[in-house]
Amino acid sequence: MTGKRPTLMDVAEAAGVSRALVSIVMRDAPGASDATRLKVREAARALGYRPDSRARLLRSSRTRLLGVSFSTAQAFHAEIVDAAYAGATLRGYDIALSAVAHGRSEERAVESLLDLGCEALIMISPTLAEQELAAYAARLPVVSLLRDDVGDSLDSVSSDDHAGIHLAIEHLTSLGHRRIAHVDGGVAVSGPQRREAFEQEMTRRGLPARIVPGGPTEEDGLRAGRELQQDLPTAVVAFNDRCALGVWESFRAAGLRVPDDVSVLGYDDSQFARLSYVQLSSISQDAPLLAHAAVDRAVDRLEGTTPATHLVRTPHLVTRRTTGPAPA
Repeated sequence: MTGKRPTLMDVAEAAGVSRALVSIVMRDAPGASDATRLKVREAARALGYRPDSRARLLRSSRTRLLGVSFSTAQAFHAEIVDAAYAGATLRGYDIALSAVAHGRSEERAVESLLDLGCEALIMISPTLAEQELAAYAARLPVVSLLRDDVGDSLDSVSSDDHAGIHLAIEHLTSLGHRRIAHVDGGVAVSGPQRREAFEQEMTRRGLPARIVPGGPTEEDGLRAGRELQQDLPTAVVAFNDRCALGVWESFRAAGLRVPDDVSVLGYDDSQFARLSYVQLSSISQDAPLLAHAAVDRAVDRLEGTTPATHLVRTPHLVTRRTTGPAPA
């Protein structure tokens, strides 16, 4: 083996056909018999031949790439990315990723995707100001995922936070809980919306709306959990699953039992909530549905003249073992 990458001509010689015929087979174009296609593909597999995607892109005016920006700090984003790949494949596109991480801004993440020649952007929980997002949308289609207050120049796909919090409070009050606290998300995307929804839902039921400052991480939940222990509620609705796990751990460390002494309910129904030794009750945003909807919006904008659309999906409740009847 010389290490040289096999070419179309190498495949043609191995299969005993012309280079043009190999090209037809590799492109799935008409003009070759089934027997010839089988012979060419077997020769390509034996040689380890793979089409040169870079050369194909150079010959084409299109990249068929959808750029996705996401945060490495959010495990739920990884589930969305996973589903986005499947959605893009169904539409004949591919995904390019760029992370927002410590020391790497959202602007840099987006510019990297533009440098790759992405035809449209899907930004998961973007934090840029509306005018900054509009500037990108003036250059190419942009879909905001999980955030809908992005103006009229962008498409958005989000989950109904008010409906999600309603489901959470409805579930807990049906179990007899009246002293329910909310650990909020701070300045995180959707934090203000869920906090407002909690206040409205509790007020509507004539119940006190206790809100404790929190955030999107386990550390935020731990800190909030210690504060909650000073006047323990019977149930807690956390901003997201990671925050809920931090709250739960603070209770466990203090000798409190979940859900016997206090119920804990998360948000997102992430992979953490579904772990066998966790089994966290949570509000599911259904990552695959959100991801496929965002991909469809991006592709529809590329392949048509449809105006910007704001899609809002309704979440659902998933009950597991961290919520139970209110203690006597």
